[in-house]
Amino acid sequence: MRILDPHIHMTSRTTDDYEAMYAAGVRAVVEPAFWLGQPRTGVGSFVDYFDALIGWERFRAAQFGIRHHATIGLNPKEANDPRCREVLEVIPRYLAKEGVVAVGELGYDAMTREEDEVFAAQLAMAVTAELPALVHTPHRDKLAGTRRTLDVVRDAGMTPDRVLVDHLNETTVALVRDAGAWAGFSIYPDTKMDEVRMVAILREYGLERMIVNSAADWGRSDPLKTWRTGMTMLEAGFTADEVDQVLWRNPVAFFGSTLVLDPVPGFVAGAAPVPAEFAGSSVLRGVRA
Repeated sequence: MRILDPHIHMTSRTTDDYEAMYAAGVRAVVEPAFWLGQPRTGVGSFVDYFDALIGWERFRAAQFGIRHHATIGLNPKEANDPRCREVLEVIPRYLAKEGVVAVGELGYDAMTREEDEVFAAQLAMAVTAELPALVHTPHRDKLAGTRRTLDVVRDAGMTPDRVLVDHLNETTVALVRDAGAWAGFSIYPDTKMDEVRMVAILREYGLERMIVNSAADWGRSDPLKTWRTGMTMLEAGFTADEVDQVLWRNPVAFFGSTLVLDPVPGFVAGAAPVPAEFAGSSVLRGVRA
């Protein structure tokens, strides 16, 4: 089983997670910029965070055989904080950086006027940069938020097939598919979706434009939920090729040519990471090249 987890926050995870993910078949990830839990107070903290996503985290993932990519954006929760608005002036330069494959995650949290403005502004950036957009749907009033999301996408002049609308469930999947956008599902231990419900949705709606992710972060989550979904699909009678379509070929098709998917040079499965450093730091706790 080969897996590209198209939405996982590895900044919040450990090197043990990288090792377990590789063993389960994960060979590439996409890490969306998101809210870190602690409110940020200015643009400088965003710059440091974005730099870490395209620098240190790419290095750390490669040490465990996994290709790391990022999406860059101002998340909807912090779109409501005026201290964070200045980051909109910074984002375009990051969209041209190596390893950045989309704008995101953007969208709605509380569906405020401020979120409307920031969402539309970042969709315009995606159009200019010729990148797809990864959209976060709100945890509250998800159906209304999804409808509003699709309206904003249409008004922005972005073609739906360049938009991945994430964190969907049974109430929103038909709406997104009918609009022609990609449908994303976050598989969680307790909330959002689980493997069995995901398999039922795949049976009902098919595999085209369907994306499965773990969205694992600093909360209770599981970076192996993509693999667990694949196993549940096999147990339910889906073929290995159908699992490959959902867990690999679909996210590859959505993000496109900006992905780097060849094996990490020098990485040997089961061996310790090749001694190396990034900006003077090593994941090997002091071992120097």
